[in-house]
Amino acid sequence: GKNDIFRYTDGSKWRFLEHKGPVFAPPYEPLPEHVRFYYDGKPMKLSADAEEVATFFGKMLDHEYTTKDIFRKNFFKDWRKEMTSEEKSKITDLNKCNFGEMHEYFKAQSEARKQMTKNDKQKIKEENERIVQEYGYCVMDNHKERIGNFRIEPPGLFRGRGDHPKMGMLKRRIRPEDVIINCSKDSKHPKPPPGTRWKEVRHDNKVTWLASWTENIQGSIKYIMLNPSSRIKGEKDWQKYETARRLKKCVERIRAQYRDDWKSKEMRIRQRAVALYFIDKLALRAGNEKEEGETADTVGCCSLRVEHIKLYPELDGQDYVVEFDFLGKDSIRYYNKIPVEKRVFKNLQLFLENKQPEDDLFDRLNTSILNKHLQELMDGLTAKVFRTYNASITLQQQLKELTTSEDNVPAKILSYNRANRAVAILCNHQRAPPKTFEKSMQNLQTKIDAKKQQLSAAKKDLKSAVMETGLVYLMHSVFFRALEAKKKTVARISEQLMKLEVQATDREENKQIALGTSKLNYLDPRISVAWCKKFGIPIEKIYNKTQREKFAWAIDMADKDFEF
Repeated sequence: GKNDIFRYTDGSKWRFLEHKGPVFAPPYEPLPEHVRFYYDGKPMKLSADAEEVATFFGKMLDHEYTTKDIFRKNFFKDWRKEMTSEEKSKITDLNKCNFGEMHEYFKAQSEARKQMTKNDKQKIKEENERIVQEYGYCVMDNHKERIGNFRIEPPGLFRGRGDHPKMGMLKRRIRPEDVIINCSKDSKHPKPPPGTRWKEVRHDNKVTWLASWTENIQGSIKYIMLNPSSRIKGEKDWQKYETARRLKKCVERIRAQYRDDWKSKEMRIRQRAVALYFIDKLALRAGNEKEEGETADTVGCCSLRVEHIKLYPELDGQDYVVEFDFLGKDSIRYYNKIPVEKRVFKNLQLFLENKQPEDDLFDRLNTSILNKHLQELMDGLTAKVFRTYNASITLQQQLKELTTSEDNVPAKILSYNRANRAVAILCNHQRAPPKTFEKSMQNLQTKIDAKKQQLSAAKKDLKSAVMETGLVYLMHSVFFRALEAKKKTVARISEQLMKLEVQATDREENKQIALGTSKLNYLDPRISVAWCKKFGIPIEKIYNKTQREKFAWAIDMADKDFEF
């Protein structure tokens, strides 16, 4: 059947893997003589290492990050580690540092790149294409596969999401000595750059990464993987959504069971059941135990503390309201007031008894206990499967409710984006409003105002034409053709105005919500493909080129009647 587009469904691993290894960030190019750094008003020549880290800060001067205390403090601490002892003794106060000339230099460079001739741009494009051809593909078994991110990130300052406590720290340069290569024994092994060596070369066919290293900020392992459009990635994606569809078949049984467990005689079972209700209803993450020394105080469902919730028997006309306020993944604040069932509320009151703010809400529960229980409920079930299931089912229901077949294409796409927003809100995918938001909204409003004037002029023109035509009643068919043309003009301008107004609504509603995360990770793409096919919407209006490559399997597989 259609599912035969996948090869690895039997769980077998690759037998042969050959690739060229990663592309490293280019070495640091020192600043030209005329671009100076000033300390306390006086120019000061920096050593190469200190200068490189200073340029990272200089490039970011017009970003609000560089005004945040925590960013500045972390940057200064890490920058000092790169200084010579002489520099360290001189540079003791970040407020006395002037990176202005560096900032102007990089701004001018970026302007120059924009002004490049077509010929120069073509040369750069060809060079990039050559690198992609050499490093961007591997051979896995008998197939040439595209590699996802074969370039190693250059050094810079860590930004993090939300109010991350490590923002401003120095992301170190990754060198060949940091990198583990994975390929098959019988392949041509990648060669490290001259005069360097790899940390290790291994041949592990149970994993699908080609290279890995540990980054210094969070201590997490980074991988070079196949491109999302590769077969093995597509198959993993497909399996993820098939697992969520399996949950659909048994979710009512699971819900009935956890509701029953709210009345259990055992406290641990009650806690487990309330946590599961939150994971199901609010799409909360399970919340892993944090590594020792991790500074960000982020939590998930199982690690919630007493201080993270407030209970209101009645609030704003609703009964049994729970107020959540905690930092979730990536230090993104989760804030929500939600009415819950009476039994859940009573249980929460019980869990809070005789506890201090810093005590665990679910003191008889952790992620491994919860995951073991989820496995017993359904093979392969995790909190993420609940998230995927609830996100996808929400999209499908919202699309059914919001789409009207008589609407034109822009209005249908607004409905799609609204359905996607409902999911992003469920999953708490927030973003800061884009820096250019106000400016772009003003530009759009100017366009709308101009279009309204144009429409009003066209309507006036039509009205006077109608009057004239009445006077020369039936004298000449030419008048009627002219009249029809004017009617069409009014209709065309009305349509254009409506498009602009839809765009403005869409932007305004989207200001603080990140749609990409759910679209790429939690929404079964077959729902969107089926919707496009059903309503005659071109797929490129919903998925860009990269997304269409990633979801090629879904575009092939889903027809207009697909149901999640």
